Amino acid sequence: MDAPDLQARALSTERARRIVKYVGLAAGVVVLLLLLATAGLRLWMSHALNASLPQTDGTLHVRGLNSSAKVERTSTGLPVIHAANLHDLAFAQGYVTAQDRLWQMDMLRRYAEGRLSEVLGTMTVEHDQAQHYLQLGAAADAALAHVAPEQLQLLNAYADGVNAYLASHDGNLPLEFRLLRYEPSKWAPRDSLLVGLSMMQELGTSFPTKLAREILTAKLAPELLADLYPVGSWRDYPPAAPHPDLSAPNQEIPDIPLDESQSVLALSATGLESLQHALHPFRCEDCVSGSNNWVVSGAHTATGKPLLSNDMHLGLDIPGIWYQASLESPELHATGVTLPGLPFIIVGHNQHIAWGFTASLADVQDLYVEKLRTSAADPKKNEYQTREGNWLPVATRHEVIRVRGSKDLPLEISLTTHAGMATPVITPILPKEKRPISLAWTVYDPVITASLPFQAVNQATNYEQFVTAFRGFGGPGLSAVYADDQGHIGYHAIGKVPIRGDAQHSSGLSPVPVTDGSYEWSGYVSYELMPQALDPDTGVLATANARITTDSSPYMLSLDWENPYRNERIWKQLLPGKNLKAVDMMKLQMDIYSDGDHVIAQRLAYAIDHSNTKDKRLHQAADLLRVWNGNMEANSSAAAIVTATRTALWPMLLKPLLGNEWRLYRWNSRMFVEEELVTHTPARWLPKQYANWSELLTAAVDQGLKEAHAPGDLAKWNYGATHRIDLRHPLFGTNRFFRKLFPAPTGPGNFPLPGNGVTVRAGSATFGPSERFTADLADWDNSNLNLPVGQSGNPRSVNFRDQWTNWYEGKPLTLPWSQVKAQHTLTLEP
Repeated sequence: MDAPDLQARALSTERARRIVKYVGLAAGVVVLLLLLATAGLRLWMSHALNASLPQTDGTLHVRGLNSSAKVERTSTGLPVIHAANLHDLAFAQGYVTAQDRLWQMDMLRRYAEGRLSEVLGTMTVEHDQAQHYLQLGAAADAALAHVAPEQLQLLNAYADGVNAYLASHDGNLPLEFRLLRYEPSKWAPRDSLLVGLSMMQELGTSFPTKLAREILTAKLAPELLADLYPVGSWRDYPPAAPHPDLSAPNQEIPDIPLDESQSVLALSATGLESLQHALHPFRCEDCVSGSNNWVVSGAHTATGKPLLSNDMHLGLDIPGIWYQASLESPELHATGVTLPGLPFIIVGHNQHIAWGFTASLADVQDLYVEKLRTSAADPKKNEYQTREGNWLPVATRHEVIRVRGSKDLPLEISLTTHAGMATPVITPILPKEKRPISLAWTVYDPVITASLPFQAVNQATNYEQFVTAFRGFGGPGLSAVYADDQGHIGYHAIGKVPIRGDAQHSSGLSPVPVTDGSYEWSGYVSYELMPQALDPDTGVLATANARITTDSSPYMLSLDWENPYRNERIWKQLLPGKNLKAVDMMKLQMDIYSDGDHVIAQRLAYAIDHSNTKDKRLHQAADLLRVWNGNMEANSSAAAIVTATRTALWPMLLKPLLGNEWRLYRWNSRMFVEEELVTHTPARWLPKQYANWSELLTAAVDQGLKEAHAPGDLAKWNYGATHRIDLRHPLFGTNRFFRKLFPAPTGPGNFPLPGNGVTVRAGSATFGPSERFTADLADWDNSNLNLPVGQSGNPRSVNFRDQWTNWYEGKPLTLPWSQVKAQHTLTLEP
């Protein structure tokens, strides 16, 4: 190689080295800048979190108070609020709740009205559209005009407290507002009503089940439908019965015949799943909003005074749905859990009484298939036919969904009228549905929706005052248990339940959309005729969303009760109880025995023993199932086997009859149905490819093990491997970037979860006891209350997740009453 070539090669090599050097330097600079940016963002977020922590000591001057108010905070963040009058008490409650839960409050009102997309963009458009058609915003507007003046004053005082916090923290709002780049609007009484309406929706939405049942009614024989849709069970313990009623119900509820001209059923399983997701975008599948509550008289307790317990089962979020508070003024002294956005205590006790709720599952919705025609006066408009045969114009309402980062979505809402209420046509949110279907719902009655009973409840001193406070209460439908310091215990179903139909339809309930005028509402069930009891001979009252009516009840209230197992277990544990203490109530709240799973496990073991299978793993499964005690323990192999089998069995039973639409089968007591089928093995349900039920159930075990990816040695498998809980902050915890960047944990972590949906300790990955409460009527200071995670929504707060271990392990946290150990004291001055 000559000299010029060598020189050229040397230059080329040097040039390459320089390029590599520059690229390396540039890359290093980029990495350094990214590291600096990440560090800067982390520092900024850390500063923002610290800046938005509430002031809990010293003195604050806030406009809107009439007199000074004192806020003492315990180590768990419980604010004990002392005020000179009810106005200042509501004001201070609004201010303090906003200190810890402002972003949650803003999201609750947006969630109810359908305004999430304004700040979250296109991901929530489907939900917002559903909420607009359901007209919760209009319901709040209508109800506001009917709120009693004294209650409206307190709603305004609460709103003023929230807004006083907003005004004084304009530059250091919670981090969520800064990351999403928006500022919350002022709080108003209408927003408090929206929060209440969201709870009515959570606990009272039944119309998707009616749509699904309508499709199955057209496809299945009547005897198969009767098997799938029982009304209650032989396991039920209605609380108002003179003695626990274990007899099987003798109620035949006919499906409404479909009008041939209105029976075009286009709604699919996929469409209904889409609808369910739109209504509850952050909810797990098959989670039923319910609860446990019970009360025992002094005859069962160590002190001779009652004990009352309540754990309400709802979606588990961070922060949780409830906020603890203690409220005290000359007119009122009560403590317990509050609903952020509403004044006063929702569940808790005062100096004389204690109370708690479960969802009654009363049916407060009906679907009407409307008959429409084009208006002769205006061809661009429609008319609908009333029950009397008259034709009236369909009203319209124009609304807009604001969508961040995208075009606004205009909507035209059509409304008919039933029972004097505007009923929206919800066909646009029912995928592929062509019929005009309107929704009747108690929330559209502004008079009952405007009822706000909790001030009176917080001030009640006896059973008569307690039940009177709920006389006009619109909903949600609840089962209330009660105890007082005089030793009385009581129960009353509350919330308005429509009376439908005429004398030929005395049940008043339609399990499917209505195609004629026979089920129009004619009023509400009389409060005196709702299930109720005071001081029963048994000394026990309990509900857990199972059937609360008896065969002799004047009104059934619902066709779709929850599985009976939780309620049955509670009664069986409490009825023989003696010398019970508050700690025993927590033990029962943590109970993980499932009689339904236990019965099915025994039947599965029998089936494998009597099948033709030679599979050693299946016989190992039978051996594990036959010796199992029925406890859904995290380390249980049998619990994992029976759960996987039950999941696999449903499509094996339903697919041969329904194809892919088998997923439309939804019923609250679906596990009881499964138990009945597995126990009684009716020939009409046996798929043709199986010689007998033993072969079917053996195949179900095999299929369940395959689908769950069970190990070869089933003894090494455990329930907790797949049944787990992992709660995360909805913004910080669900985004991978924030999880890596965040300066503090965004949730308690991932843990195995004992129990299931039918054990007293009910729960799933994102669903379960939203609080646990026990009131000791002999010593209020021996009462306890526990939230799943913590009081604060701020990950930097010491109260962000400090209650998790107690909740997860079932260790009670004392609910202070007369002895408050204040860690912080804040004085609010006018």
